[in-house]
Amino acid sequence: MEARITIVGLGVEDLERSVHFYEKGLGLPKRPGPDTIAFFEMQGTMLSLYPRDKLAEDATIPLNGTGTPPVTLAHNVESPEAVDKLLEEAVQAGAKLVKPGQKVFWGGYSGYFSDPDGFLWEVAWNPFL
Repeated sequence: MEARITIVGLGVEDLERSVHFYEKGLGLPKRPGPDTIAFFEMQGTMLSLYPRDKLAEDATIPLNGTGTPPVTLAHNVESPEAVDKLLEEAVQAGAKLVKPGQKVFWGGYSGYFSDPDGFLWEVAWNPFL
């Protein structure tokens, strides 16, 4: 794994309210995109806001407070094959595979693992970045 984080993802309760706060309140530059997720440029990385229930659904984990950390770390790679390879490496290093790599609704390919403390990492190939 390369030493970089592409995206810090926050699972938010109210996407519209959070977008307004970061875009209008703090003045962060929002990237154009669908209304279901928001990306903000952060000088070398991005901040993403995503509804917490949708994050749980995407990661295939429960939303009951025990399975959905409100923060995910995202590491983007160059291909779907690289997603699968990195997920396998993470599991061999002691991570738990949460969601195997697969095509996702937004047009990319991603999977999730959790580190030994339960923090979620999304490994993704995003053809739009």
